[in-house]
Formats: sequence, C-alpha cells, structure tokens
Amino acid sequence: MNINKSQRMNYFQQSIFSELLKRKNSKLSEGVDMIDLSIGSPDTPPPLFVTRMISDLANDPMMYQYTLKGTVEFHKVVTENYLVNYGVRMNEDTQVALLMGSQDGLVHLPLVLCDPGDYVLVPDPGYTAYEAGCNLAGAIKYPMPLKKENGFLPDLSLVPEDVCQKAKLMIISYPGNPVPVMATEGFFKEAIAFAKKYDIVLLHDFAYSELYFEKKPISLLSVEGGMEVGIEMNSLSKSFSMAGCRVAYAAGNEQVIGLLSSLKSNLDYGVFHPFQMAAAKALLDHSDFLKDMRSSLRNRRDLLLSSFADIGWHIDPPEGSMFIWAEIPKGNTSLEFAFELLERAHVVVTPGSAFGEHGEGYVRIAMVQPENVLIKAVQQIKNSGILSVKA
Repeated sequence: MNINKSQRMNYFQQSIFSELLKRKNSKLSEGVDMIDLSIGSPDTPPPLFVTRMISDLANDPMMYQYTLKGTVEFHKVVTENYLVNYGVRMNEDTQVALLMGSQDGLVHLPLVLCDPGDYVLVPDPGYTAYEAGCNLAGAIKYPMPLKKENGFLPDLSLVPEDVCQKAKLMIISYPGNPVPVMATEGFFKEAIAFAKKYDIVLLHDFAYSELYFEKKPISLLSVEGGMEVGIEMNSLSKSFSMAGCRVAYAAGNEQVIGLLSSLKSNLDYGVFHPFQMAAAKALLDHSDFLKDMRSSLRNRRDLLLSSFADIGWHIDPPEGSMFIWAEIPKGNTSLEFAFELLERAHVVVTPGSAFGEHGEGYVRIAMVQPENVLIKAVQQIKNSGILSVKA
C-alpha cells in the first residue's frame, strides 16, 4: 500500500533534539558516559504531597472517568493562585482553561485565532512549539529578533506595518526559553498598547514563572490592559517537577479562553483526575518546596558560571528558568560547536540555531543535573580543548 503524507507534514521535520539523541545514543552504545544538558526536564522529584496524593487517589475507581474541561477544584485554585501571587481577580468558569501541558495550548492556540496566511509574531530565538503552532494553523511566522544589545526584548517598532495589519497573535515569554531573562513592566505596557492598536491577541508563555533568582517575574495579567488583550499559559511541569503529568492552564481574556476551550472540547477529554487534584494542591502549597527549588537552581547557576569562567568561558547570568544562554567562542556555528561538545567532551547541549536565526552564536545549557555532574561536565569541556581552540 502506498502511503502519502499530507503537504502539511513537510513543515514537521525531525528536530535537532532527535539528532542530538541519536548521536548521544551512538556514544552510549560505545560505552561512553554522556552528560545530557540539552532537555529542560526537571531532575528533581515532585513534592512528596504530590506523589502521595496521586498514589492514594489512583486506588479510587471513580477517578478513572473523563474530566472533560477540567475539575471545578482546579479552575478555582488557578484563580486563587493569581489573586494571592499577582493580585489579579478572574472568573474561574470563564477565564481559565485546563491544558494537557502548556505545549498543548501553545500549539493549538493559533488554530482558534488564525486563518491560513495570517501572521503570528514570535520571539527569535524562541521555543520551538511556537513555530509548530503556526505551521499547524497555516499561519505565517514573523520572527521578532531578541538581541543582547536590546536586553533580549523585541523592538516592536521594527515590525512592518503590513505585517502588523495581518497579525492575529503575538507571543512573548519572560523568563523565557531559551533566553532566560526578565521583561520590565514598561515593556509589557508597550506590548499591550501595540496589541490594542492592531487588534492582536497577546500570549505570555509563563511556564517558568516560579523559577527565578533575584526578582519575581511579572504577570502580563497584572499589568493594566493585559487582561483586555491577552492570556497567559502556565504549567506544573517545571515548577513542581510534574512534567509527565501534563497539567497546565491558560488564563485571562474571556473570549480567547472561550475559543480555546471550544477547540479543546473537540480534541481531548481532560487530564487524569488525580493529576489535577495534585496540581491544585501544589498551586496552594505553603511549604518551602519552591523556595528550595529556586535555591538549588541558583546554586547550580552560580557554580556553572564560576566554573566556566575559571576555564575561560564567560557567560551572562540567567535571571530565571532552568537554562543558561551561553554565547559561544568565535569560530564555528552553534550547531558545529554543540556537536563538538558532544563528540569530544561528551556533553550534550542545544545549539541556539534550533530556536531561530537569531539564536546563532549561542548554545542553551539546561541545569538539570546534580552539582557534582555539572562540575564533571565543565572539566570534560576543559579537557577536550574545544574552548582553547576557539579562543
């Protein structure tokens, strides 16, 4: 039988992550000990109260029914969390949507806002799901360069007028992935005014809202006008190490949430009830779990930066998330440099070009290993001679 793929599938090729995995597995098969710092998957377990609740509830046969759009408890807790943390009041029935991980929302949102040929303004470099969502909807991705000299904030004045007129969605993310910096309140106000002027929905990908160091990130919805033009998506994956549970939410503008909820009612039947219950408990958590997680990440960040500096690789400190955005020495492309690290230092990182044209010249390093392993990774990079060759 001859199977023909749709033309749409031409936009969904194997990612760089697949190539990195293939090369890593090849090394592992040769008996090489690899250190993987490429994927942002937390290496620490969820809070004990999360695992206990899931375990206990999983024994209840009534927990295996469809949850559809999400439980009342989960929706209510999301609004309570916003009120406590950001002073934002929302309607739990109309301004919150359950997601199967934030990737679910990021990829599907363009479908409810864009027709083929419409523009979506996306950060470059930016998370790969943004482009996937554009491709799924047949929308045109318009990259907004994030440059070091501009604090990695997009210059909205550079977006051409004809693109602005055809744009239906703009995506921002602070602290972001792969660029782990914060945005100012002034930038959020500028983005809100821009969105209002051109009737563009503003999406703030807020997946790293709890992973910060010196200052707390700003919620779009807490800024005047933010609720009028946009929504925020957040996930339990990073903040509470619940990546495999696939629990997240979208919150904000009632019309946008309604459209997204309507689409999702045709796509899935909700998230496993125990996962939602555990997520609700986590969002109301008053323990030191998040404080301890931030402290651990801060220690890893400081250890890596000082250790890299000791071997001649000076990197700007991230303000949030679980990533380091490292400018590479001159000489090779980010892809070539990442492959050299893999082959010669046996350390896996992600080339910046995987996140867009303006990610060239950088690699993303995920702080997802214990401190002793991170030190080992730095030592292996030093011993490989890669940095001295490129200097």
